[in-house]
Amino acid sequence: MLRQALTAAQAYRGAAQTALAARLAARPIDSEQRAAHGFAWVATTVAALEAVLDWCESGQGSNPVDARIAALAFAEAIGQLIGGLPMGQNEIFRPADLGLGAAARMLAEACAALLDADHAGARAEVAAALAAGHWPSETLHDADLDAIRDQYRRFTDAEILPNAHGWHLANDLIPDATVQAMADLGTFGVCIPEEYGGLGLSKLVMCIVTEELSRGWIGGGSLGTRSEIAGELIATGGTDAQKAQWLPRIASGEILPTAVFTEPDVGSDLGSLQTRARQDAKGQWVIDGAKTWITHAARSDLMTLLARTLPNAKGYAGLSMLLVPKPRGTGDDAFPADGMSGSEIEVLGYRGMREYALQFDAMRAPADALLGGEEGQGFKQLMRTFEGARIQTAARAVGVARRALELGLDYALARKQFGQAIVHFPRVADKLAMSLVDFVAARELSYAAARAKDSGKRCDIEAGMAKLLAARAAWSNADASLQIHGGNGYALEYEISRILCDARILNIFEGAAEIQAQVIARGLVEGRN
Repeated sequence: MLRQALTAAQAYRGAAQTALAARLAARPIDSEQRAAHGFAWVATTVAALEAVLDWCESGQGSNPVDARIAALAFAEAIGQLIGGLPMGQNEIFRPADLGLGAAARMLAEACAALLDADHAGARAEVAAALAAGHWPSETLHDADLDAIRDQYRRFTDAEILPNAHGWHLANDLIPDATVQAMADLGTFGVCIPEEYGGLGLSKLVMCIVTEELSRGWIGGGSLGTRSEIAGELIATGGTDAQKAQWLPRIASGEILPTAVFTEPDVGSDLGSLQTRARQDAKGQWVIDGAKTWITHAARSDLMTLLARTLPNAKGYAGLSMLLVPKPRGTGDDAFPADGMSGSEIEVLGYRGMREYALQFDAMRAPADALLGGEEGQGFKQLMRTFEGARIQTAARAVGVARRALELGLDYALARKQFGQAIVHFPRVADKLAMSLVDFVAARELSYAAARAKDSGKRCDIEAGMAKLLAARAAWSNADASLQIHGGNGYALEYEISRILCDARILNIFEGAAEIQAQVIARGLVEGRN
């Protein structure tokens, strides 16, 4: 039944793509954002169903929960394709928005048996299985990969989960001892080649590591993001000398890098960046300008900084990437480097590294700081890292989504009202069951994107889909879990209050949901990947 339903959903996706292409032949994509982004959500939903069915079939029926999860995923997704896909809290993409009424009716007819099944009973069975400790399969059918997951889960349970909420409430940095322990596990060198001191492992491993650490705290999973970005920038775009100088120290955790790209009033429009860098008479780079939303800026040792070095070149063509070393800040002096100052941006969640607005006033960087030794390549170099960064962000979201579900489940089992644990009330059980469905779909789509990246193909579309879906799952799971907690969920002492704040950022950073949808729609219509 599910394979037939998938075929019908794929046909619906094809009809949506054809309809969008016809519109874009006459009008620019920005004037058709609702239709284009709606198609992106359609395509993402179908890709998630493909990933879920592959996962379910790979288990060969060894876990009966898997089949129920897959059936619920299909019924809900196809119901949304027919009736309306949520692009946001108050933005529902309907088939009529792209002239898909007839295609939606054909999809409904093809999937009538699935849609008419007793899904209330299936949700109750899934919730009961969860309550009894029976989770769906998570094996990757590879002993080494499963061992890595187990190692990081044990580390997270022992070192991060017991402390994360206290660190969050105090707005503390992740302690140096914890950072070192993560380094000792190889966290910062997962994808850095072995010849430079890394583990030389796949993006799929990076997903597993990030997911497990983010389950403990998004700050834990995100600590490796900057190393991932810097490592890929240098490994793919650096000179041999730059690789030898920086990659081993990043892999070991000796160097903590930070990504310095975003500017005030620029956001996603990187072609409008204004920070300037010029060479002085001695060949050193002199940097002037302002950056904002820079994570972990004070405690970092190396900035990958995007600046305009060719002032007469328009847009992206004038941008270059610089590797700018800096002294690590202290509690008394967060930014001891000459020519650099900063102020903390106080945030709701996503703590542990802190966010900063930075100012550069004739800050100097070495003559060999230019990544790759060639000006004007900064935007291209950065674009090569976006796929991995967005896949990693999807993995962060998957970890947050799982933790939200765990907290909701624990509370529903312990909280008693009207003489019984609230897990037995259908509206609570439904929230848990569908949170599990969304978590599995997001997880499997992020793994599919990682495998695509590991295959060597261009995968900006797959990465965008993974981030788009996983960010929504993290937010909806956090919201559902807080609702299960009731008034207690709004109290700062309960961990779910932190999870809700942490989940909200996932739809914004590393490319907002709207940016992901634009990338997906444009890429598919153009036939990329």
